[in-house]
This record gives sequence, structure tokens and C-alpha cells, in this order.
Amino acid sequence: MHLKRNILELETTTRDALYDITEQVRSKVEQSGIKNGLVSIYAHGATAAIMIQEGWDDSVQNDVVTLLRKLAPHGVWEHDRQDGNADAHLKAGLVGPGETVPLIDGKLGLSTWQNIFFCEFDGPRKMRRIVVTVIGEQSIKKRDLQV
Repeated sequence: MHLKRNILELETTTRDALYDITEQVRSKVEQSGIKNGLVSIYAHGATAAIMIQEGWDDSVQNDVVTLLRKLAPHGVWEHDRQDGNADAHLKAGLVGPGETVPLIDGKLGLSTWQNIFFCEFDGPRKMRRIVVTVIGEQSIKKRDLQV
């Protein structure tokens, strides 16, 4: 079993937005040399998240942001009295800090329409960190193929 961990860094430009990080994750997977296993993508920070969603056009991402703004509006929560970002914490909690994707023959096991998104709920930020951990084998062993 092999494990490779990398940190992606991302600058965000708005308070609420989804950023497609699929290609950056794919690059880290290729660099790992691991062919079969799992890829964990984890957002550092209590006001950010990771989501797998359709990446064909911006409409789905825009709809996600609109929905979360309606579910957790800005400025109406108890925590807002402390630092004004309660909605960001709630949105991040609803979406979750990470996702796991299967790694199959060196490729991310995403469907045609799926992409990996970093979800910013408390931007803009100069730097956000995303941990990409690839765990698995560099090749399938013959014994693993037997049923």
C-alpha cells in the first residue's frame, strides 16, 4: 500500500463560490504513480467544503450557491455577533469538508459529468488549502483479480 499527500493552494475572489479543482487533483493523482485505490480531497478550514457536482456549465454551481444562500442567509445567526460568518460555517457543515473518489487504472473514477469543486463560503481569501491524499497500489496484483 502506498500513500502520497499533496497540498493544493487556491486564491478565492468572492464570498460564496464553487471552484473547479478537478484538473489540479487529476495532476496530483498522475504524479503519485498510484494506479488503483482512493483519492481523498479535504478542505482545510471551517468555512469551506468539497463537493462533487456537475461541471458541464456554471448553472448547477450557481444554483448550489443560491440554494445555500437561501438555507443559511448571511447576518441572522448567533455566531454573527462574534465574527459575521455564521452562514459560512453552516454552509460548510451542510456540504462537508471532504470527498473520496475511487482511483481506477490511474484515473479518477468520476462519471462524465462529475467534477470536484472547492466551495468557498467566507471569501475572498488569499490562500485556501486543499489536502489531496492518494492511497493505493501502483498496480493490481494478480491475486487481487481472483474471485
